[in-house]
Amino acid sequence: MSTKRLMRSRDNVLVAGICAGMAEYFDQDPTIWRLGFVFFLLITGLMPGLLMYLIAWILLPQ
Repeated sequence: MSTKRLMRSRDNVLVAGICAGMAEYFDQDPTIWRLGFVFFLLITGLMPGLLMYLIAWILLPQ
């Protein structure tokens, strides 16, 4: 039995591979995740989204 792990992408990286890693985990297009993240940043103000991204960058293995 194969278990999926949430990890940062090594191949499809723009900044840290967080959005691409989420897309790979959920078997979706990374562009959708990136656009969603930008939308989230614009709606919430930059700080909550950037903090969330930084925490994911630190916690998720590559």
